[in-house]
Amino acid sequence: MSWEEYQGRKAELKAAIQRDRNACRDTDLAGASRSLEQLPEVKIRARRVLRGHISKVYAIHWSEDSRHLVSASQDGNLLVWDAVMQQKTRLIPLKSSWVMTCAYSPTGRHVASGGLDNIATIYNVDDQIRTPGEHAQILGGHTGYISCCRFLPPDDGKMVTSSGDGTCRLWDVSTGSTISEFAGHKGDVMFVSIGANPNIFVSGACDGMAKVWDLRDGKCKQTFGSGEDNAADVNAVEFFPDGNAFATAADDGSCNLFDLRSDQSIQVYKTETKAPNTSVAFSRSGRLLFVGSDNCNCNIFDTLKGERRGIIAAHEARVSCVSVPRDGSAVATGSWDSVIRIFN
Repeated sequence: MSWEEYQGRKAELKAAIQRDRNACRDTDLAGASRSLEQLPEVKIRARRVLRGHISKVYAIHWSEDSRHLVSASQDGNLLVWDAVMQQKTRLIPLKSSWVMTCAYSPTGRHVASGGLDNIATIYNVDDQIRTPGEHAQILGGHTGYISCCRFLPPDDGKMVTSSGDGTCRLWDVSTGSTISEFAGHKGDVMFVSIGANPNIFVSGACDGMAKVWDLRDGKCKQTFGSGEDNAADVNAVEFFPDGNAFATAADDGSCNLFDLRSDQSIQVYKTETKAPNTSVAFSRSGRLLFVGSDNCNCNIFDTLKGERRGIIAAHEARVSCVSVPRDGSAVATGSWDSVIRIFN
């Protein structure tokens, strides 16, 4: 088969798949929820302002206790916060200031970071009192930067990472060894999310695609996105609370809600500015979608109807991350203005 024939066959198969999807799509989420009352405008207030970083905040992640969170900044530090008391409880100096991601472990005993040094580093939170910066484990093997890391529930024994080398990995944290490698994206993988089903995770990448992977066999089970060469980068992904769908935040200013059961997008969220989206998070019920943006705002969408119902306009620079704790009591935003704000 020649290259031209291969490309033609590929286009035919993609068109056939899309036709089958369209045939099954008798409605979308907005149509199915038309009879529901419109949500009132969402007005939330800043309850806490966490100041301590002196450079861009790149990532935040809540602990399972919904009280503590960890933040990563290009000032070269991880900070662990008591969000209720508005206090720093740990300062962890990093060997590389070019950090891109952080994560809190399910037990709350460990935090992790990763960045342009191509490794994910695990820290014991209690050890930081005696020896700040001492690591418990280093996960090395990626040939590109670490863009995202997440511990795999229910304990601290395994971690999933995504990388600029176009792959994701499942790690054994105790030994520092790779259990599985997930290859299939054609660009830098920017984010991973683990949902209600601990056997799968979703990844978003600069090839404009989101892929659902099975941790048990290391294979891609579903792929979402246009697949076009000019598709916008997917900067973040987040599972819906029930694990049956996930949202993506893209560079073209759009967010998609993809349903695993219908194998397609069931809602699109956009604003008139089309500013690149950086991050995404759901409220505990899933009715609200929080989307961090490059234009200093965090937009709040009605997940069902697709309408914007509020704006958080409290930062002076790019909103790089947004996160909702397990109990749904608040939403936290981190920004390149070096500040973390908590709203409810």
